[in-house]
Amino acid sequence: MEKMGTSETELEDIFEQKKRIKNPFVPIGALITAGVLTAGLISFRQGNSQLGQKLMRARVVVQGATVALMVGTAYYYGEKM
Repeated sequence: MEKMGTSETELEDIFEQKKRIKNPFVPIGALITAGVLTAGLISFRQGNSQLGQKLMRARVVVQGATVALMVGTAYYYGEKM
């Protein structure tokens, strides 16, 4: 039987061998998504449901763009590694 620590060090070696590239736009997209969501929830709470609906739709668009950016970046850099 293998020791538990052995498999962890093997995984660490594998991750160290691959160059990890960070995309600064993903955290920015996540923050924008959270901001639009917060603004939408606040407007719902204040009784402005029309503005809240617009903000929720905007959140879906921003969230979709963030996910597309994540997938696109992973595909782009995955081909080069």
